[in-house]
Amino acid sequence: MTTKSAPLKIRWHIVVFLAPAVLIYTAIMILPLFNTLRLALYSEVDHARVFVGLANFRTLFGDAHWADAFWNALGNNFWFFLIHMLVQNPIGILLAAILSVPRLRFASLYRSAIFVPTILSFVIVGFAWKLILSPIWGIAPSMLDFIGLKSLMAPWLGKEEYALTTLALISVWQFVGIPMMLIYAALLSIPDEILEAGEIDGITGFSAFWKIKLPLILPSIGIISILTFVANFNAFDLIYAAQGALAGPDFSTDILGTFLYRTFFGFQLQLGDPHMGSAIATAMFAIILLGVCIYLFAIQTRIRRYQF
Repeated sequence: MTTKSAPLKIRWHIVVFLAPAVLIYTAIMILPLFNTLRLALYSEVDHARVFVGLANFRTLFGDAHWADAFWNALGNNFWFFLIHMLVQNPIGILLAAILSVPRLRFASLYRSAIFVPTILSFVIVGFAWKLILSPIWGIAPSMLDFIGLKSLMAPWLGKEEYALTTLALISVWQFVGIPMMLIYAALLSIPDEILEAGEIDGITGFSAFWKIKLPLILPSIGIISILTFVANFNAFDLIYAAQGALAGPDFSTDILGTFLYRTFFGFQLQLGDPHMGSAIATAMFAIILLGVCIYLFAIQTRIRRYQF
């Protein structure tokens, strides 16, 4: 005797609710992404679009003019990201640990004050810090003079060796509130029973954070790290607002975002080339995708094994 299996019932209400989000995401993300990949395989010859395959990528990596600019921007991008990883995220974790201390007075005020720069416009932040750090009319020289450190004053945004690091630290100031709030939420989600058990064993204070809390928030730290990586390799606004499209001085603050902007849209006497710009955008996408894959298949796997 055979039994008939029940026909598969399609849950149309799920399709109806998901359709708007899927359509919008496809229109503003998926289609532009594939169109960018398509443009990278073409070139303009005699005012006609011609399929050239990987020729644009060979030019980008093989031609001395293009390759020097690309590797300079990529190296600056890695330095920009490294400063955020080594300065922003540890400070965010430290601030979250301090703000999560029970009975800390004015904790909500401190959280708000630290998070407020995150919602400010890049244009406002870039212009304000250019005024603050200006050797002529900025307040930085007088502040350093007040505390006896005027000898440290230098045109940090005007020197090649300091400009990128200065902008990275400005970005850290603006966005340190994001890792702080994410880690703060992760710390609050730790069950009180675990902390109380640690107190019974004599694990309190900094030791409790290092031995109990930190291992439990490692997944959140991993998420923050990959978000920092993606955000920094998509960075553009602050560099453009503070240093312009040429990312001066002498391209010392040039990152992939500004390099892509100049190539795709052109700047001053330089004509825009959408096809080479698409090749740069595709290279950026590949770098970000590689970083995310390394995180998902290497770092995240180790974190899960450590937890188990």
